[in-house]
Amino acid sequence: MLKNVSLFANVPAQYLEQLEKLSVTRSYPKNTILVTEGDESNHLYIIKKGKVSVFLTGDDGRQVILNFMTEGEYFGELSLLDGEPRSASVMTVSPCEFIAISRASFQDLLKNNQEFSQFMICELTKRIRALTESVRDLALLDVYGRVIHTLEKLADENNRIDNPKVTHQDIANMVGSSREMVSRIMKQLIIGEYIEQHTSFILLKKKMPKYW
Repeated sequence: MLKNVSLFANVPAQYLEQLEKLSVTRSYPKNTILVTEGDESNHLYIIKKGKVSVFLTGDDGRQVILNFMTEGEYFGELSLLDGEPRSASVMTVSPCEFIAISRASFQDLLKNNQEFSQFMICELTKRIRALTESVRDLALLDVYGRVIHTLEKLADENNRIDNPKVTHQDIANMVGSSREMVSRIMKQLIIGEYIEQHTSFILLKKKMPKYW
């Protein structure tokens, strides 16, 4: 399983074997809060089965969804290194199974294997670059641009968004806009036959225009 995780894509097999021996498997039902923003950091979680949402909650209770993550993706990697509190909350949106690696085990492997440490530095740098790109999108794209970027990011290899299908409110929370604005944009994309909305999924039919 670990060899299919992007964080460990270039890590030699001997280190993956050590990590697998140090890991445990955990299962959780739908709508379980796994991590709360500000919690103490103890584990890296790798999604073996299911999907989670990553979100922030403001002082007024309003939530902003940062991302949806699915099988093969992971969270908690930065906290493994700096030991700082969790920077976001994570909740299951379907029944999930995880591979969990404790911070103590991960730190021991880093300290005793310089080669492994170098691989981790390179992979975590890629994650930081991806976060920078997300911030760039929020800062420079208009609402329409953020909506189509989000739809394209959420779609699978069959151009479908499902398991579960995201709501207009979910998309609004991800792009920092109102549900009404997102609904108007989605309606125009349907009229233009760029997308189809079905009961359980959204289908991206063709390349959406960069500007509306």
